[in-house]
Amino acid sequence: MLAILLAAAASLAGCKRADMYSQGKSQSWDRNNVLRHGQAMQPPVPGTVSMDERHPPVPQPPAITEAMLRRGQERFGIYCTPCHGASGDGMGMIVRRGFPRPPSLREARLRGTGAARLFDVITNGHGTMYGYADRVSPADRWAIISYIRALQRGADVPAAMLGENDRRALEAAGNDGGGGSHGDTP
Repeated sequence: MLAILLAAAASLAGCKRADMYSQGKSQSWDRNNVLRHGQAMQPPVPGTVSMDERHPPVPQPPAITEAMLRRGQERFGIYCTPCHGASGDGMGMIVRRGFPRPPSLREARLRGTGAARLFDVITNGHGTMYGYADRVSPADRWAIISYIRALQRGADVPAAMLGENDRRALEAAGNDGGGGSHGDTP
């Protein structure tokens, strides 16, 4: 029995793996006379998009449009409201469930923050907020920022300047007119 096991082990030792692992292959900088440029690594095909650049950069838009605000409101509702709340006050659903409270987007210090900084925070995250670079396209990040700016501007509107629907919503919320519309318009 021992002789049979030793013979089997010796015969298996001589076998080579018959898969792609054991085939001959070129390394990136190896010389290759068959391929163009004389090396194994070839330049990328024109028009190839880098894996690091799934979403090409989008410059800050020159003007905020109504469509952009609507898109920003929609994206804000999806990605930002769970933490920052619908009005941007930092009292989103997860805060009510015990997670740390993010800053209110209506704070004076955040109103003075440049759009590029807000874009960077949405992209890369800050503090306990994780980055949304792989979830939110650059164009949608700018739309969210435009909506945040609308929320920030709406925070100082006196109740007397609000439309009828907004005033009713404000009264229903029990607010005494200290600012912020919660109705049809940001």
